[in-house]
Amino acid sequence: MSSQGGQNGTVYHTPALLEESVDGLNICPNGVYVDVTFGGGGHSREILSRLAEDGRLIAFDQDEDAAGNISADPRFTFVHGNFRFLRNFLRYHGVEAMDGLLADLGVSSHHFDISERGFSFRLPGELDMRMNRNAQKKAADILNEYEEEQLSEIFFRYGELRNARQIASAVIRYRQDKQIRETDDLLAILEPFTRREKEKKVLAQAFQALRIEVNGEMEALKEMLLQALQLLKPGGRLCVISYHSLEDRLVKNFFKTANFKGELVKDFYGNVETPFTVINRKVIVPSEEEMQRNPRSRSAKLRIVEKK
Repeated sequence: MSSQGGQNGTVYHTPALLEESVDGLNICPNGVYVDVTFGGGGHSREILSRLAEDGRLIAFDQDEDAAGNISADPRFTFVHGNFRFLRNFLRYHGVEAMDGLLADLGVSSHHFDISERGFSFRLPGELDMRMNRNAQKKAADILNEYEEEQLSEIFFRYGELRNARQIASAVIRYRQDKQIRETDDLLAILEPFTRREKEKKVLAQAFQALRIEVNGEMEALKEMLLQALQLLKPGGRLCVISYHSLEDRLVKNFFKTANFKGELVKDFYGNVETPFTVINRKVIVPSEEEMQRNPRSRSAKLRIVEKK
């Protein structure tokens, strides 16, 4: 595998909880593993270092930029596609079952640091936010075309913003005079809602909400997890690193109950039925040393389950 270098010599992405997540896979050297969030290739490199010659790793990324981090390894297959199509792509590559899957759901540092991608409120640029640049819908399209009620729902559900209605109303007022195209436009809309002590939090939540909607992230995650359960061999493991409460709640519920509402299913005798054994009862978070070294790992949470 290549280094994690990005454009202009920058680091594409520093993987969070690298050792902990790959340790969590409990790798069988000749097994078949899937990294559904290839990014800079950090987790994939670590998995490959633990596989024997007859082991296999399939890695997914929907962003063509990630393909620049690949180098030849006969055990490695790269899929340029969304992990919501996990089963179809694995079948295409001759894989019917897997020994483990790793998902690092965070946005790559590369995306935040490239201004024209529009992921960061810290950099001027077009409001794009597409992980897959072949996709049709950009963040700007949502802000210019969605009805007020739709915008309010997005900011409330995906950004967990209490003043979602007021923000949606402000978007509508702004776009009556001017098209919303740049990150600076959105910052101008949000300015009245960003009290100094909470400015960054509100901005982060609003940008997160738009990004999730643009990329259909929550539905894609649900589809991937349901397929992963079916594809995983008994004794195989799922390791998922999440970065915000929406993702983490969804993953926690699924790992506990195999459904997204967290509703326990019981048999005739009242015994809880679940296809998983939870490996870490307490969520795994980065060490102080890792957070200092990689501040973007600060909100990372790792959960691990094993299929019965």
